[in-house]
Amino acid sequence: MLLPATEHTLIKAVQTANAAGQEALFRMITYHLGWEGQGSGPKAIGKRVRSTLLLLICAAAGGDWSLALPAAASVELLHNFSLIHDDIQDKSELRRGRRTLWAMHGAAQAINAGDAMFSLAHLSLTGLAMTTDVNKYAEAAKMLSQTSLRLTQGQYLDLAYESMQDLKLDQYWPMAWAKTGVLIRTCTQLGLLVAGVTGRQAKAFTTFGEKIGLAYQVHDDLLGIWGDPAEMGKSAHSDLLSGKKSLPVLFALQKQGPFAERWVNGGIPENEVAELAQLLEAEGARDYTRDEAERLTNDALKALESAKPEPETGAALAELAEELGRRKV
Repeated sequence: MLLPATEHTLIKAVQTANAAGQEALFRMITYHLGWEGQGSGPKAIGKRVRSTLLLLICAAAGGDWSLALPAAASVELLHNFSLIHDDIQDKSELRRGRRTLWAMHGAAQAINAGDAMFSLAHLSLTGLAMTTDVNKYAEAAKMLSQTSLRLTQGQYLDLAYESMQDLKLDQYWPMAWAKTGVLIRTCTQLGLLVAGVTGRQAKAFTTFGEKIGLAYQVHDDLLGIWGDPAEMGKSAHSDLLSGKKSLPVLFALQKQGPFAERWVNGGIPENEVAELAQLLEAEGARDYTRDEAERLTNDALKALESAKPEPETGAALAELAEELGRRKV
């Protein structure tokens, strides 16, 4: 029920960009969202994790989730804006098994599509003024703008870390928080805002969002090295090829073992990445990263329990947390 309603709201929000003379740009947006083009369909659309989380939080806190649909569409559009730009900056040619926008249309036009998506995210949010009230919309708009800034800061750190030497393991967390965690928390807070929940219950729900957001990024770091390419829709060991200072990499670098010795020399070709992944695993980086994802997921579930959610939607939130923090590697 949530996903069809979200898709309907997204389609309506994106139609704003379907203007005369802008058909090609509009098709780029709908392609990226998984609605048309080669390989379109459920796999290309994805699970709409952020919008689903927002709506479930609203319902679990006793609110009417349908009133939060403009915000749900907004966070999905903001997330997809960031993906388009990330693909350009990371030179990723595949996402969910399909060619990325910049690989098809060039970086310049892909930037335009991403910028359009960013604008549509903020336009979609204006619907909250009608489903709730102007004051809640104003607070939500401030949240979204702050989140947009933090997302950009997270991506800056992610790229900057690639060329920085002597990074400490603790420096991973500010980057992971801004890159992924902050938007997950914002989804939680927007759901609570629409539900009108404050106080201890809101704090517990927010802690749930914060912990699962970090668990999600940590588990993504596992998938970026040891994930199944068929499931991820991109090549194996992608983070090693791109030089990402992910959590397993930073863990191994501080051990100053064989992996660190090879890593600091740079220029890792594709035919070496499988061996590097084996070195990481042998030095305990895979187990450490998996344990961190497990710890954060457990913390999230404890916070959810203390929030005393509505039973049915609370169970759905727990299932979502399990899926995000303990996905198959």
